[in-house]
Amino acid sequence: MNSFFQYFADIFNGVKSLLTGMKVTGRYFFSPWEIVTQQYPENRKTLKMYDRFKGEVIMPHTANNEHRCTGCGICETNCPNGSIEIIQDKIDMPDGKKKRIIDKHIYHLSMCTFCGLCIKTCPSDALAWGQEFEHAVFDRTKLTKILNKPGSSILKDISE
Repeated sequence: MNSFFQYFADIFNGVKSLLTGMKVTGRYFFSPWEIVTQQYPENRKTLKMYDRFKGEVIMPHTANNEHRCTGCGICETNCPNGSIEIIQDKIDMPDGKKKRIIDKHIYHLSMCTFCGLCIKTCPSDALAWGQEFEHAVFDRTKLTKILNKPGSSILKDISE
């Protein structure tokens, strides 16, 4: 007799779950003025991505072509699949010390899993998520990007 009641309880729970899921669909079906579907690619010029969107890793630069990257290599170390390479150079300072600067900050988009560990672990907040999402290319080498712009330098208030 117990399995008899369990059978109908399972049917009731299944119908309840179905109706709960269909509530969202029904709301959009009966209120068509709430548009949730984007007409991509027709609206490519007006398309706005959310701030939390993970498009690609970028290195923001100021208007003076300065960035926040110190070349410490923490992002490269924490990347689980080697999507980031930092090529460093050392320059001689007037006081006789050597200062580490980045020559190239290479980002392999084709290998990136968009986990965000490089951005989370960067102590100087030099990396961020970009809004670009169209990455279809015929040549995979075009997915390798140099994040620091040519002639860029580190911000003056960033310490190593």
